Amino acid sequence: MIGRVLCALGLAAMLTSPVSARPMSIVDNGPVGWDVYRHMDALGLPQDGARSRQFSSFDRTGGNEDGFNGTYSCLRTTADGCVIAERSGAGELSSIWFTRDYGVVAKTGRIKVELDGKIVLNAPLQDVVDGKLGAPFVWPLVGNGDDTAGGSVIKVPMPYRQSMRVTTEQNPLFYHVDYRTFADPAGVSTFDPGDRAQDVIDKLRAFGLRDPKGSAAGASTVPASADALPGGTTTLAQLAGPGRITQLRLRLPQLVRSPRVNDDGRAFGAGGHSAFTVAIDPANSGVRLTRRYDPGIGSQRANLVVDGQSVGQWSNGAAVPGGMWAEQAIELPAALTAGKSLLHVENDFVSSSVDVNEFRYDVHSEVGADWNRTDVVDLGPGHPGEEQAHGYQITAPTWQGSRVFRYDVPAGQVDATNSVLSNARLRIAFDGRTTVDAPLGEFFGSGLGEFDTRTLMSSIDATPGGWLTAWWPMPFSSTATVQLVNGSGAAIAGATAEITSAPGGSAQDPFHATHIASTTVNGKDFPFMDVRGHGVFYGATHTMRGLIPTGNQRAYLEGDERAYVDGSASPAWHGTGTEDFYESGWYFRDGTTYAMPLVGNPAYQTAGDGCQYDCTGAYRLLLPDSVPFDTGLRFGIEHGPANDAAAAYSSTAYWYGDGNATAAQSDVVDPADAGSRAAHGYQAGGETRASLTSTFEGSAQPVTGTVTAATGPISFTAHVSGAFRLVRTGDQASGYQSATVFVNGRLIGAWVEPLANKSSRWLTDSFEVPGSYPSTVTIRLEPTAGAWSASKYQVVTAPIG
Repeated sequence: MIGRVLCALGLAAMLTSPVSARPMSIVDNGPVGWDVYRHMDALGLPQDGARSRQFSSFDRTGGNEDGFNGTYSCLRTTADGCVIAERSGAGELSSIWFTRDYGVVAKTGRIKVELDGKIVLNAPLQDVVDGKLGAPFVWPLVGNGDDTAGGSVIKVPMPYRQSMRVTTEQNPLFYHVDYRTFADPAGVSTFDPGDRAQDVIDKLRAFGLRDPKGSAAGASTVPASADALPGGTTTLAQLAGPGRITQLRLRLPQLVRSPRVNDDGRAFGAGGHSAFTVAIDPANSGVRLTRRYDPGIGSQRANLVVDGQSVGQWSNGAAVPGGMWAEQAIELPAALTAGKSLLHVENDFVSSSVDVNEFRYDVHSEVGADWNRTDVVDLGPGHPGEEQAHGYQITAPTWQGSRVFRYDVPAGQVDATNSVLSNARLRIAFDGRTTVDAPLGEFFGSGLGEFDTRTLMSSIDATPGGWLTAWWPMPFSSTATVQLVNGSGAAIAGATAEITSAPGGSAQDPFHATHIASTTVNGKDFPFMDVRGHGVFYGATHTMRGLIPTGNQRAYLEGDERAYVDGSASPAWHGTGTEDFYESGWYFRDGTTYAMPLVGNPAYQTAGDGCQYDCTGAYRLLLPDSVPFDTGLRFGIEHGPANDAAAAYSSTAYWYGDGNATAAQSDVVDPADAGSRAAHGYQAGGETRASLTSTFEGSAQPVTGTVTAATGPISFTAHVSGAFRLVRTGDQASGYQSATVFVNGRLIGAWVEPLANKSSRWLTDSFEVPGSYPSTVTIRLEPTAGAWSASKYQVVTAPIG
């Protein structure tokens, strides 16, 4: 059977001539490859030709054995090892995540990625995620178990025109492979591992610090004051279009940082020093460096040397017991910093009762009358990628590790801050329709309080006077109204806002920030979004407040994410755990916070500061692995191993689209119905029929129906209009079902479905057929790997508008 499967997969090599000869339509796949990061101003464009899918190690029985024994981790085993992803046709590998052994993946051995018959990656997985291969496989396009608090990730987008396969030398236990499929290979070039993509690496390393879209021609900024009594609303800006908001910043002086902070750091002793490079704004009139340190070590003194000049001294007094954080700031004069974009910083040991420790440096550049954060150097063994990116070096090291300390912040101010961030809302109406209505904290990346947060599209600078910033492109045709709605019990006074907009963008779909909050319901996924119409989902900020008083208070993290696209009964995504969805592992390595451009866990609280038991804040941005939909999307997540953990969940989902469907069912073919067979001229060779009672994955509700299995050619006519999608419902008890697809006698491609499940046997999968076709077509499927199962074929025309 495997030989026949390989033959089917090899059909991709035969497709070049037939595909180029058949009628072609321009199908928009959205940005492909590195363009995902290079053209981020185009997030609002539709992706009519793309679908998002996932392979993972989830428990096929519906239980919680998602990789502990590797039972479901291999699609098949070859001489190279464990195949974890395989696809025929055009597409793109978007995001790959692994974990095992508390985040160390050395026992997985080598990873091998084959695209279009070429090996583009073949190296020890641990070396890959450690960044040892060099660009483009460097942080933050890769990250290891320290960078991500327990996971290992590869975020390099790898497009292919004909086929892909990902194999690991040994069973990887837990994994996800997110990928996109394209209806057409037009405009798709096979991934070149020799393209270092340094511009993309530089952009990602500035996450949370600079607009990833770059400057926009004709942009202008509207400043505003924001005072709002409880229950009041303040209009921050009214803009005329066509245009797009490119940056939105808000500063609320009353906000104070959340006290509990988990951070790691290092220390050096006599004769030692540390050194690193930081980014600043060349237009600065001065720079401020802020060092976070542990004052439990007294009499620390270190000279600060910048670009070879002594500019000050880090110092503290007697040791301060009690596990509290401390910070010291030193301002650098413009004579040293003006006109520069980089500074080389050295800290030279002078004296200490033990040693000099450092956990983090925040860098602010003064531009005009404002201090803007331009870099962060987060140090310690949990930040190897960030240390390497800043060229961090340390001599005479004496200690490394982590601390969970608190800042000395009055409880009343913490409560007021939490109330404002949870209950004051940002509300934006584009062209008279409100599509952004979300709590301030979640919109900017943290729903539990003012935790320092950096994502590629937003930032919360928790240093005093720091900005809340968002860079989502928000297009509008005629008008945009930005409001601050104070639903909290605290007055907002003295706040300022800046809304930057630029011309153009009206051709894109509206931006949405959709907020949902509820107590979890047993047996039901918590929905990040559940909408009808078309659009593209780009991720969410997620606030989890566990309500488990005893025992495993983090059991809510056992929940898997699931995405149901365009009404499909089968999930296009089915994950392995909540922290896994956020590309971490092991309950965020037992509570370690971390930040990456697209995923992070900035907030963790236990029994205090507004958290009753155990609370987690996380974000996931799906930029390379965005989820397009034509008629609707239900993207949610379980809460607990059996969807049964008590919790109060809240989320803000980021997406583009509207309520208009861009696809419609144009025909249905039922092989089990005599009338349908006759109407469609249905024929099948070597056909058998059987009744099947089983479930779809992600559902406990049994479904009974008739399934057919054919070993010979299958043909039928169907009504279509333009490009279309063929959706099959069948029995996946056997995996690697494969058939070649012909439309009106032309070879279109190989329909290969590696998935198998003997517990939840019902499966809905699809095959994209690009091109322009008349109202009736003849479809022929020729099975190439055993029996081809089908209970129903739906013909979906997309796009229709």
